[in-house]
Amino acid sequence: MKKQLLPLLFVLLASTLWSCNDQCKETRITRRYTPISISLAEIRSNVKTESPHDLVRPGKIYTKDNYLFINEIKTGIHVVDNSDPSNPKFLAFISIPGNGDISVRNNILYADSYTDLVAIDITDPANAKEVSRVQNVFRNGQFDGAAWFLNQTNGVDNLTIQDYTIDYVTETVTTNCEDNIASPIYYDSWFTTTSMLSSYAPSVSSGNSNGQAGSMSRFALYDNFLYTVSQNSMHLFNINDPAKPVDYTTVNVGWNIETIFPYQNKLFLGSSTGMFILDNSNPAAPKQLSMYEHARACDPVVVHDNIAYVTLRTGNSCGGNQNQLDLVDVSDASAPKLIRSYTMENPYGLSINFPNLFLCEGKNGFKVFDVSDKLTVDQHLLSFNTDMHAYDVISMGKNLMLIGDDGFYQFDASDPKNLKQLSKIAVKKAVQ
Repeated sequence: MKKQLLPLLFVLLASTLWSCNDQCKETRITRRYTPISISLAEIRSNVKTESPHDLVRPGKIYTKDNYLFINEIKTGIHVVDNSDPSNPKFLAFISIPGNGDISVRNNILYADSYTDLVAIDITDPANAKEVSRVQNVFRNGQFDGAAWFLNQTNGVDNLTIQDYTIDYVTETVTTNCEDNIASPIYYDSWFTTTSMLSSYAPSVSSGNSNGQAGSMSRFALYDNFLYTVSQNSMHLFNINDPAKPVDYTTVNVGWNIETIFPYQNKLFLGSSTGMFILDNSNPAAPKQLSMYEHARACDPVVVHDNIAYVTLRTGNSCGGNQNQLDLVDVSDASAPKLIRSYTMENPYGLSINFPNLFLCEGKNGFKVFDVSDKLTVDQHLLSFNTDMHAYDVISMGKNLMLIGDDGFYQFDASDPKNLKQLSKIAVKKAVQ
């Protein structure tokens, strides 16, 4: 009799468990990134000037003369008349698919567009025009999925990197608790953009004039070259004729290179594992002198005199667990030495207008330090503004520019203890 009851109990138990699982009352809304393929022919036909756009996903910033250029991540560049910092005016939007970085020499703007370098004439910034393009040079660029695509399509007929690239689109997905939704792909929108003229003087050679970038930039101009860094290499373009950049050479450097900062006859490259210093006395052939190693973390750098200021930040794309400011003695560039480390909250970009150091703390705000005494920087915090999200900063005398995911700010920094906000261009939230 007991043997007959056992299977029956088994059936009843299974039925009860199935019934419980079947009564799902939870609905989940999540976001995920889905890979898509884009025709390079389509991308290359979409560089054009449009009417002004709202600021939605601001990236890196660049300034030249009275104009401000704000990257809209992967979309293009906002052109702003900044002749009056208290009243900046949008002039136009340059549509550049896959754009993340900017540099300007004379009246030519250089921008990445997924795999390509594009040269754009901004003689009339409100009516910019593409004048030349170097194709397929950024195989591992910050928004380029080319290497991934080649791996995925290996052996497939009629599909080559010359035809397609890969991007990711954001989807909002609604599901019940029984659906199996793959974990969303994390995609860091900020990479992965300088400072007072005394520490980052836009180089002027043979009558050429350059603009000024922020400390998170992957582009830099020096002599007759445009340097661009990506992953483990630095790409050199000869811009002797600024309107016609020529693919010149590639220099292999370290791994996970994130930023580049030219200073005097040196190049300082920030990576997730350290700072690389290159001798640039021959601009056509930079040579590595040394590497200052640190724990894994995101790492922009600026330099003044014989001191490099390096921020280390934890982040999903960088790893690590350190949030700090390092002061490094680079008087002997072949043997950099740590002077002292200072604990920060979550530092991003920075700028030096000696003796004032301007440091972005991401969503925690923005700090100003007096760094006259390199051994007591933490005791000389001049101001700390927590009312903004600060990602990168450009200091130009008394004019201070900041960019964050909540907008673009300008301040009068005549008194670093009492910054006076001149203007703000707020971010308009995208429709989900």
